[in-house]
Amino acid sequence: MKVIEKSGNDVLLLALPNEELSRGEYILIEDNAQEMKMVVQVYDESYLDWPELTNDLVREEILNNSSQKIEHDPLEIKTISYIIRDMKLLRCKIRCIFNKDNLTLNRSWLPSRVTTKANKLSISELFSLAKRDGYRIIPLGITSSGEAFYINAEALDGKLNIITGKKGTGKSHLAKLIISNLAKYGAYIIVFDLNDEYKGLGWNKDGKPNSICNKIVNFIPGVSLRFTLDYVGLSSMINILQHTLEIPGASLREFIRIWELLESQGSLKLINLGEVIQKWRCNELIKDALFSRYHAIISSRLFSDDIKDTIKFEDLFLKFKEGGVIIISLSRLQPQARKMSVELILSKIVDLLEKKKIPPIFLFAEEAHLYLRDTYWDDIVTRMRHFGVFTTFITNQPDAIKDCIYRQADNLFIFNFTNDADLETISRASTTDSDTIKSIVKMLPPRTCMILGKVVNDLPVIISVKPTDMLTLGETIFFFKDYRGENVKKVYN
Repeated sequence: MKVIEKSGNDVLLLALPNEELSRGEYILIEDNAQEMKMVVQVYDESYLDWPELTNDLVREEILNNSSQKIEHDPLEIKTISYIIRDMKLLRCKIRCIFNKDNLTLNRSWLPSRVTTKANKLSISELFSLAKRDGYRIIPLGITSSGEAFYINAEALDGKLNIITGKKGTGKSHLAKLIISNLAKYGAYIIVFDLNDEYKGLGWNKDGKPNSICNKIVNFIPGVSLRFTLDYVGLSSMINILQHTLEIPGASLREFIRIWELLESQGSLKLINLGEVIQKWRCNELIKDALFSRYHAIISSRLFSDDIKDTIKFEDLFLKFKEGGVIIISLSRLQPQARKMSVELILSKIVDLLEKKKIPPIFLFAEEAHLYLRDTYWDDIVTRMRHFGVFTTFITNQPDAIKDCIYRQADNLFIFNFTNDADLETISRASTTDSDTIKSIVKMLPPRTCMILGKVVNDLPVIISVKPTDMLTLGETIFFFKDYRGENVKKVYN
């Protein structure tokens, strides 16, 4: 391979037909005389664009179809001609430059066309040059050249991550791999499970429990996940009333007075709350608003006066001393109950983190736009992040996530997208150039993703996500395949 052109961050390389490189692979351009190295990544390829070659192809095609071929070529000129015709131009982006083995952000070096050498760079060689921090390995899959690829758990700690791609490309599968490995390293994880996909995390496909089975607990809000009013606290209840039940300001003020009265009497119970609201002296419209919110709280079944029927997050974290996974199943909840549950859980978790009663947590949120209020997006990447909530969003609708989230995301795991609008959304906010994303992501097969961000030292990597022995749930159920099987006969030829 030879350097042909450099323009800004783009490098054009000339490659022979037998020099096989696919999109996303890396090339090392080095000049031993200057002790300089440049790492570039292929994002597109094309044939050598040379007018004379096109003329030769046209003439040969005409001659082949109009006269008898003569197979006599003692100087093997035709062989050389064929090689020239199949030569490729590799369009690459500069990823980093090394000056005497020291990484530099200065990309102004112009490599020589004569003295530099360009060779394919494996992923293991790449990261031996650009050293990654951490030692807690999370195996994710293999590269296009067959190398095993891993990330370090430390690169997810304190970070905001996004896993996105079309439906059925393998987003949840990747999330399960990451969650199971974080749990092995003693991390505490909360999963908002929208489609009951994560219940099989603790089990192998053969039905036997795996190494993290005893670290997993499943909850259904309103069924197995309930709280006392005293534990929830006024602050969390106000969040529910304001952001989910949309209580008017005047009614909220009266609710606070009622709450404080019951709290001072030591009688903060659901039944007492209803009785006091009924007897409370206030405007009838305010009373009606209070009653309607009270009945919404009751119907959610999130609250109970029976302590034996409720839980405390602190107790869960004490139970899982070596890390654990709390799965919150949201699939069977009505939209309002779903939003109330998420609002309550996040509000209480942040309250406990502020008081340092629980360790930092990793939060995995499937399709968060369906249950997370708009103002929570900013909270998660600013306030909650500082207290110790490290979020991973998983979505097949990239435009549902605000641009400010993408800009602050530390790591992106992108599966296939063919829609230009989706690609534009991601590339506009990503730190990686849009040419690379638009060119490579469109070509990704299922279960293959492009990784960007801190986990790869800002050096984009394409991998095939490895299969797993975990019990996979949440897959699409088909009528003919799953209910009729091989018994269905063709009704027409």
